[in-house]
Order: sequence, then C-alpha cells, then structure tokens
Amino acid sequence: MNKTNAEIANILRKISFLLEIETTKNNNISSFKNKAYNKAADKIENLSINIEILYRTEGIGGLLKIPSIGKAIASKIEEYLKTGEIQYYNQLRSELPINIDEFLGLEGIGPKTLKLIYDNLKIKNLDELEKAGTEGKIRTITGFSQKKEDTILKKIKNYKNSKGKFLIGEVYPLVKQIEKYLSELYTVRKVIAVGSFLRMKETIKDIDFLVVSDEPDKVIESFINMSEVKEILGKGSSKAFVKLNNGIDSDLLVVPEESYGSALLYFTGSKEHGIALRRIAQSKELKLNEWGLFDLNLKEKKIAGLTEEEIYNKLGLEWIPPEMRENKGEIELAKKARENKDKSKESQISQLVGYRDLKGDLQVHTNNTDGKMSIEEMALYAKEFGLDYIAITDHTKSLKITRGLDEEQILNQTNKINELNDKIKNGNFFSDIQNKDYHIYENNKDDSHEKLNFTDFRILSSAEVNILKDGSLDITDNTLDKLDIVGATIHSSFSLPIEIQTKRLVDTAQNPNVDIIFHPTGRIINKRDGYPVNIPKLIEVAKDTKTVLEIDAHYDRLDLKDEYIKTAIENDVKLVIDSDAHHPLHYVFLKFGIGQARRGWATKNDILNTLPVQKLLDNLK
Repeated sequence: MNKTNAEIANILRKISFLLEIETTKNNNISSFKNKAYNKAADKIENLSINIEILYRTEGIGGLLKIPSIGKAIASKIEEYLKTGEIQYYNQLRSELPINIDEFLGLEGIGPKTLKLIYDNLKIKNLDELEKAGTEGKIRTITGFSQKKEDTILKKIKNYKNSKGKFLIGEVYPLVKQIEKYLSELYTVRKVIAVGSFLRMKETIKDIDFLVVSDEPDKVIESFINMSEVKEILGKGSSKAFVKLNNGIDSDLLVVPEESYGSALLYFTGSKEHGIALRRIAQSKELKLNEWGLFDLNLKEKKIAGLTEEEIYNKLGLEWIPPEMRENKGEIELAKKARENKDKSKESQISQLVGYRDLKGDLQVHTNNTDGKMSIEEMALYAKEFGLDYIAITDHTKSLKITRGLDEEQILNQTNKINELNDKIKNGNFFSDIQNKDYHIYENNKDDSHEKLNFTDFRILSSAEVNILKDGSLDITDNTLDKLDIVGATIHSSFSLPIEIQTKRLVDTAQNPNVDIIFHPTGRIINKRDGYPVNIPKLIEVAKDTKTVLEIDAHYDRLDLKDEYIKTAIENDVKLVIDSDAHHPLHYVFLKFGIGQARRGWATKNDILNTLPVQKLLDNLK
C-alpha cells in the first residue's frame, strides 16, 4: 500500500511548525525555511497522483517536477518514502520535546504562543496545558490574560471532543485506496466501504469494509497484512479488526453473494434505522439480520438478502438511500412512497439531488486573493471536471489577510471575466488545453480534449463580500450591482451575542444585491462551533427576501448542517452547493456537499446550481 500524499504533507507541516518555533527562539524576523515546507505540503496535498507512485516511476527527478519542491525537501521526501522517517524531523523534535501531533491540530495556538508557554511552564502535551490553564498559570505569562487563557481552555475542550472523529474528507482517499486494493484481489467479487462513511457523515469514527468472496480466509490475510495496518486487533473466519497507521480502526466482513444486500444494509446503519427496520420485520413475522430476511412461518426460510432493494420491498418500503438512514422520518416517507408508487408521482426519496446533478460551482477563489491559481486555470479545470459554469468569488478589501479586493479591483476583474467569456464564445479559450501533457483529474476519458472545446462554458463575476461588525458590507452597493452574483460572509467578531450575529445576517439578506449567504454559521468541524445564529429567523428572512443559503462543501465546513438544510427546504428556501475551491482539485469536494444535502433530504429542485446558468441567474433576486 502506498504512503498517502496526506501522510507526507503532514510530516512536512510538522517540520514547518517546529521551524517556526525555532525562528521564534532565535528572534528571527522571518524564516523562509518554515514557509517553504508549508508551501510544499500544500502542493503535495493538492497533487492529483500518489507521490510514492510518482517517485517509483521517475525517482527524485519526479519529485523535483512538483512546484515548490526543491532539492532539500525532495531528498527528505525520498528518505521518508524509503525508510518511513526523516532524520531532520527527528532532530527538530529532540530539541523541543513536545507532543507535536496534539499541538499541530489545535487551532488558535500557534508556534509562537506555544513557545512562550513552553519556555515559562515547560508543558509537553495537551493534558499538561489544560492543567496549567485550569490552575490559572497561563494568565501569569507576560502578554497573556484570563480571557486568552479561557480561549485556550475552550480550544482544548473542542479538540478533545473531536478526538477520534476523522473528517470524511480526510479519510476519503485512504478508504478509496483500500477499496481499490481489495477489489483487485482475485478472490473478491464485490467490495464497498459501509457504515457512517457510506452515509456520508461529517465525521467518521471507524471504517468498515464489506467484501463478497468465497475465500474469506485469503481476503482476511490480505487485509491484515496491508502496509496501512498498524496493529491487528482480532480476526475470525469471516471478520478482521485492525488499527490503521493514522489511528482509525477498520473492520472487514466477508460474506457470500446471497447475503450481500442484507449485510450492506445491516452494517451501513444507522443503528436506529436498523432497529426500526427489524421492528417492522417482526411485525410481519419476519427476522432481519446481516445474513438475510427470513420468514418465521416457513421455518426461517430466507426470502431476501441479495440486494437492499428486495429487503425494503418485502418490508413494504421504497429503497432508502444511505444518507437518509437516521430514523428521522425517512421510514414513514418510504412507506408512503411505496403505497403511492402506482400514482405516477415521484417521491421525495427518488428525487434527492444526485452526485452528478451539479452544473456549476458558485464559490471559487483565485490567486488574486488567497487562491492558488488564476481565473483562466480555475475555469479550465472546472470544465475538465465537468462543470458548465463557475463564479469567481475572491475576498473583499476588509479581509486583509487574504489580500481582499477593493471596488476598483473587483470591477477590473469583472472586465477581465467579460473578456474571457468572449474568448470562450469564440472558441479560443480552451484551445490551449491541447498543449497540456497532464490533467488534474485522473478519470478523464481519451476524448477529454475535444470536450473542452465547447463554447457554452461561462465564468460569472462575483465576490465573497465581507459582512462587517455592524451588519454592513465592505463593498459599495454600486459596485455589487455590476456583478452577476453576490455572496456575503461573516469572517470576524464571532463572539458577539446571538441577537447581534443574527441581525448581521438578516441585514445582509435584506440587501437587494446579496444573492447568497456563504457558509452561514461559520463553523469549522472539530475546531470551532462557529458564531451563534438564530437559524429559523435567518431561514424566515431568506424566504421573504429570496436569499439563497449555501451548503459549503469543503469537508471541514459542511455548513449548513443537515438538520438546517432540512428546515430550509421545508420552508421553500433555495440552496446552492459550492466547493469553496482555492485550488482546482477542490472541485472534488462538491461530492461531500451533495452528500450533506442528501442527508438533509434536499431534492434536485431545492439546489439552484443544478440549473443551467441562465435559469440559475433568472432564479436569483
């Protein structure tokens, strides 16, 4: 099993973190070294191919082809690929004996803060830091206060609550890699990752794999001997339990073909959904378990198990997609759908937004602010990804950390977008793709070049406008009126009371120039809860003002939550699903936003960017 790009990027970030502490210790004003490692980590995370495969194919020369990777960093990556270690990293760690893994994942406590705390209190891990905070010792350090100490304690609490919960986007590449590995075993006929992963939950506690094979012993041996396995926790005749190198537990179940559907249903869950189904089975004098559905009146004769669909059918239900299986009304909905099947009306279940339904992405950033590539590149790769349009939503002037654009820069960018759209119409824009040797997306067909010559792609002028503390916007209405679409977001003053935060969003929604509220609650999963907001009030105002709410598909946001999505569509508030792309590879995050929308029971009609571009624009304010 190959070492993952995320694994290599992570150790480079640790080096960067330790180097920044070293910079602080030596009182250096800046350090190009730590920034170089961080930049290299960014590039590797956004690399479309596995870096170990690249190294095996092209050696260190292949590593040097990656932007921002010089000889020094390339040699360390090579060392890690060969030995699983980097001696330079080990040396840096020996000079500062702290638990780098805990502190690297702790938002809001950077290297400089950590160095000050370590120098004064000699803390080495998170438990010691928490103890120092509860005893009031952190506030005694020069430059610290009780408020800062309380903030640190809150960050630690959030971090500990999230421990053992892996973001779906973090584990997704690893899951697909193991799925592929198992599928290529000659004894395996089917393989799928089940459980909370298949239900597209925001966070995953463990990874469960279901395999169909007539030789379970061979599959189990192959599974427990993967290079990704850190520890074998147990195994039996049809099951195996391991801990992977990244700390997550993974289980494997091998079943015969005739039990695939029942095992898939059983191990996908949720637990509450499964209990509800078994109660229905009992009411019909049936028994449901992972091996099948059995008729108790026919000496437990197996009457279903090959597919999920036949089991739901025998229970009097329409098939329920995994994302909906939380026992929150979906069973009643599936029962009605089954009863009304002959009435030619499509059910809400069958109309859920699909993973191929999006036609555009309405939050895309470029290197004019904090993105990684130009407008031209983001458009080119969006077309290659299969989108018909994107909106360029660079940040605005009050968000100085992103080099936000002022009114003049926004208008200049709008003019450039108009020029690019003219080139697209004339068939000139995508022609340079013919000269590219590689594509970002690996699933392109051989005729992808030809497809990219279409002239109906469109770039929309837009902006991610900053909502200020008083609820006003940092860009004038006169400028916003000239854009195709306007999105607005809160980026600061998260600690204001719920009444004020809600008013900020309500005032924004009532602005006739604002079409979309981006990531409406500001949360970052496992790191911060976001600002307090009265969601029912916001949804009420959004409906009255025809303001669209965004589902930010970036896997560390997935904002809105699924329950808020459900409330929005129950109140006829329209939604969009956006990747929040800062690099072309981030378009793949759209799948997580779609999964979130499906968990909130959103249909294709609820999501505006399933529409062609002109119909989308016609449905805005």
